[in-house]
This record gives sequence, C-alpha cells and structure tokens, in this order.
Amino acid sequence: MGAARDTTARPGALLGWDEYVAVWSGLHGGFDPRTASAVVRGWVRGAYRIGLVLGRKRIAPLTVTVAGLMLCLAVPVVIGFGGPAGMVAGALLVLLAAMADGLDGAVAVITGRVTKAGYVYDSVADRLGEAAWLTAFWLAGVPAWLAVATGAASWLHEYLRARATGAGMTEIGAVTVGERPARVSVAVTALILAPIAALLVPAWVAGVLTAAAAVWLLLQVIGLAQLTVAVHAALR
Repeated sequence: MGAARDTTARPGALLGWDEYVAVWSGLHGGFDPRTASAVVRGWVRGAYRIGLVLGRKRIAPLTVTVAGLMLCLAVPVVIGFGGPAGMVAGALLVLLAAMADGLDGAVAVITGRVTKAGYVYDSVADRLGEAAWLTAFWLAGVPAWLAVATGAASWLHEYLRARATGAGMTEIGAVTVGERPARVSVAVTALILAPIAALLVPAWVAGVLTAAAAVWLLLQVIGLAQLTVAVHAALR
C-alpha cells in the first residue's frame, strides 16, 4: 500500500515525523500508525527513517519501486536453480522486495513527491511481484491451478478496494487478514520452511509450498469477504 494521491507536502522539503504521519494517515484512509500494534508502528517508523536517508540522497520513489520489482522477478530465477540455498535466497529477496514496497511510498511522502502516477506504478509493481512469487511456488511443485487461483484472489482483493475508492469510498474500507503484509509473511515463511523440509524429506518441499499457497488463498477469500462487507457499508 504505497503512497497514492496528490498531497499538500512541500516539494523539495523533507518532512519531519509528525508531518509524515499526518500525510501517511491521509493516504491510508485516516489510519494512524501511532495507534497500531508495536509491529506496525515499528515498520512505519523504520520505513520513515530509511526513507529519510534515501530522500536526502535524492533517490526517486520510482527508482525504489523498480528496484523492488526487480527483486521480485529474481525470485523464480533463484528458485529455478533448485536446492535449499535457492529457496533461502528467494525468501531473502521477497523480504527485501517488501521493504522496498514500503520505502517507495515513504520516500514519496517525505520528499513531497506523492503522485497519482506513483500510486498506479506501485500497485502494478505489487501485483507483478506477487505473480513472480507464485510463479516460483509453481516451479517448486505447487499445482498451477492453485497458484493461479491464489494470484487471482489477491488481485480481486486489491481490485475491489480500488473500484470502491473510485466509486466514492473515502476510507480504506477494512484492514483485512489478506492484506499484502500477510502475503509477504506467507511467502517468506514458506520459502524458509521448504528448505528445512528438504533436509528431512526432499519430497516434502512441494507439500510445504502447496500448503502455504492454500493458506494464502484462504486468507484472500476471508479478506475479500471482510472487504466486501466494509465496501457495502460505505457505499450503500
């Protein structure tokens, strides 16, 4: 959920923490990260600090977005090499890509370069990145139908929110169990557990990743139901 819309941030000025939170909250349906769990607070604060460094070095948000996408596209490549090392490398790439996904929005907000185009690019990069992760799962033995269904459910989750926003929903709708952080968590956990399973019984690798894909799909279905209820309440 990267930075999205035009804001009143001052071009060329780097925002302080309080200003950053105010703009960030406005871009995320009024959700204040300071009232969230310790994990969310830590994640947003960490993104701000790193984004501040990148902003000072004049690194553009789009550069960070492209870097994150390249990391995602590398996941099926390293998985294709096979073996436990490839999966561990894949887990690291997914984690780094997730960090980049949070940083491009942070850099945009901090530097006052939040644009509608940036939101579109970020969203497209996220969907392509998740497709790359699921392609890696498929290469490692996950049934094609499950990988495709999981990707479609993830896309539908984000598409529903985007269409609802376009129809006039001014808030985020609902923070569901199927949000992108959940997808990242499932992908990273699966790619860490799979090589451990391979050390015990090599045939278990596909089973671990298939189970992870099934969990991912289930979270999307539940999340989609939660979001549907929220959208109905907001737009009726």
